[in-house]
Amino acid sequence: MKITVVGAGNVGATVAQRLVDRELANEVVLVDVVEGLPQGKGLDMLESSPVLGSDVKVVGANSYDETANSDIVVITAGIARKPGMSRDDLLATNAGILKSVTGQVAGRSPKSIIIVVSNPLDVMAYVALKVSGFDRTRVIGMAGVLDTARFRTFIASELSVSVEDVQAFVLGGHGDSMVPLVRYTSVAGIPLSELMTADKIEKLVKRTRDGGAEIVSLLKTGSAYYAPSASVVQMVEAIVKDKKRILPASVYLKGEYGMSDVVIGVPVKLGRNGMEQVIEIKLTASEKMELEKSADDVKVNMLKVKFD
Repeated sequence: MKITVVGAGNVGATVAQRLVDRELANEVVLVDVVEGLPQGKGLDMLESSPVLGSDVKVVGANSYDETANSDIVVITAGIARKPGMSRDDLLATNAGILKSVTGQVAGRSPKSIIIVVSNPLDVMAYVALKVSGFDRTRVIGMAGVLDTARFRTFIASELSVSVEDVQAFVLGGHGDSMVPLVRYTSVAGIPLSELMTADKIEKLVKRTRDGGAEIVSLLKTGSAYYAPSASVVQMVEAIVKDKKRILPASVYLKGEYGMSDVVIGVPVKLGRNGMEQVIEIKLTASEKMELEKSADDVKVNMLKVKFD
């Protein structure tokens, strides 16, 4: 198994390190345009191998030639948010970067599965899908896992319970209109509504929607990377080990949930072939309305991206 991570910034480097720690590949290639950056970080990771007991080969590169024949490509490249910026503010710059990166990796690894992390996430996954020409099963956006992890974290903290016992789904676009599905949220099988007041739940829903902005405002010079990288690795592990995990992720819809021609977060089955199935769960009228609004918000930005 060969995995390429494009972008050696905080998210990309942390993804690469977690892949090495877990030995999820025989070889990890870290690519970045900054000379010396991926090579230095790659060498540093490699030198941690004797301590970790990991025999993963780590390669840092400025060229995409080293990425050839990758099984999975994780794209983290792009500018990060600054305080006061929305994910959508990154659209023009990161769309250009995604077009270039996707063209480079898809040409060298035509059978790979692409996982997109760059923001605005859903639109960037759409860009990667269009430029690569891959089947929708092989271009997946990481967002739902992260948003769900945040929601689970806040619930566990509020109730003083283990995060392992909190089950939840956050669907829709990775933005202000994401849809935490409270009705499908439980703690050790107990519906959240039996453990928490509606007002408290609404506060946690809002904090989840603002989760990325909260971290950006605290860091001031960057955005989240520990939780995003962990979310990527959970997806990679499901693919590498063919675990058939049911996880929320951003994929291109073809009629599921009554929607087409849009990339948004929905529950999917992840296995060795990538996105192997879109899981359609029953939604109430209000939940469906929220999901459709989120999809409409994504579509507005999708239309802003022009392809030659």
